[in-house]
Amino acid sequence: MEISILPNDNKMEISEKCFGVQYNETLVHQVITSYQSNLRSNSSLQKNRSQVSGGGKKPWRQKGTGRARAGTTRGPIWRGGGVTFATGISNFNKKINKKMTNAAIITIVSELFREQKLVVVDKIDVKEPKTKLMQTFLDSLKITSALFVTEEEDNNILLASRNIKNINVISVNNLNPLILLKHKNVVFTKNSLTKFEERYGN
Repeated sequence: MEISILPNDNKMEISEKCFGVQYNETLVHQVITSYQSNLRSNSSLQKNRSQVSGGGKKPWRQKGTGRARAGTTRGPIWRGGGVTFATGISNFNKKINKKMTNAAIITIVSELFREQKLVVVDKIDVKEPKTKLMQTFLDSLKITSALFVTEEEDNNILLASRNIKNINVISVNNLNPLILLKHKNVVFTKNSLTKFEERYGN
């Protein structure tokens, strides 16, 4: 298998283990669902009648007052009482093992390659953290929405792209299935593509 490297359209051999895998929709759905669940946070917290303070003493005697019997002032019908069906902090975490996550990444990247949404550049020519330099580079590629995958974290590229809409930068080591599906294109550098094959091709 071969892929073109921009801007000169040189060809590069790529591994079928990383870029020729059949798309597994069930696996991708399972992994994406787990990622989204793990991102959920529940800050809602209410107290039931056993958690609110006070209410230890019976407010009045059981009989003879003419009022309804009551054992505590912290029941749900009392002002300042506990909530009947109190919500607590829920744990939405779903565990997905590393092998499944890696397999999902490979199947997504393979599908991007088949759909010609995978772009490989020789290098990202941004030597200073300036948005103008990154925008010029994007214009040369004619790309408006892309995830750039770098070999290592590069502050110049990261800072130059953070103010550009629909452009994100991530290193190979931090790739995840969710971010791969958020952009119209995924752009690898030649070096990051080699590192991707080394990491996921075994």
